[in-house]
Amino acid sequence: MAPTRLEINFVRLLSRCESIALEKRGETEWRLEKYVGALEEMLVALKKCPPAGEVIPPTGEVMTEYKRKVDFLKGLLEAEKLSGTEKALANQFLAPGRTPTIANERMPATKTVHMQTKARCTGEMRNELMGTGLPNKGNLETDLRNRRGLALDERQSTAELDAVLQHHHNLQEKLAEDMLNLARNLKNNTLVAQNIIKQDNQTLSQSMRQADTNFEKLKVESERLEQHTKKSVNWFLWLMLILVSFMFISMILFIRIFPKLR
Repeated sequence: MAPTRLEINFVRLLSRCESIALEKRGETEWRLEKYVGALEEMLVALKKCPPAGEVIPPTGEVMTEYKRKVDFLKGLLEAEKLSGTEKALANQFLAPGRTPTIANERMPATKTVHMQTKARCTGEMRNELMGTGLPNKGNLETDLRNRRGLALDERQSTAELDAVLQHHHNLQEKLAEDMLNLARNLKNNTLVAQNIIKQDNQTLSQSMRQADTNFEKLKVESERLEQHTKKSVNWFLWLMLILVSFMFISMILFIRIFPKLR
């Protein structure tokens, strides 16, 4: 099965965007942002592309990889608009592609771009902390002042960094302790709920057994009542028959004994 024409154009444009991202771009560079926008539109069109004959759209895994690379380029552009620590932090959370875009790539281009961007952001942060990015660094007197205060700045930066690391370490310990307490409470609540459910199940089982016993007793009593009712009807019927027969015989005897008066 051959890829669609739209997918071929998408791969070419994606490869071009990765090449531009590898280059050192200036502030006036606008092509990458426009190309990424076009990639997003083409990606949406690829999702809606139906199969036709020998031409089929990309599979779900390929579409996921395409979206991952487009999101990486988009996040890279958004991170470049930030500055300092925010830029470095944003680059840390970027997820590059896992497979090469074209066949002759040994390593995915987005991964290379990610590594270069991280290195550049690290260098910018180092320069910012060390004070090497001042606009008047060409001035000899300023250089001398920077060199004299370099050791002090390094100590202050080290102390600030240690304080930040200690603060984060304390936060992590507190978070771990809170999570441990939460896990303990959850375990205790689970055990209590399990015991309650077990007791409810036992009560329900006892109620069901009692209901079955009562049903059997009611069935027996119903049969006995039915039999008793049948016996009562039979005795009453025989009694009526005997009474009617006795009255009939009595009338005949009365007529024979006392003949009609003339």
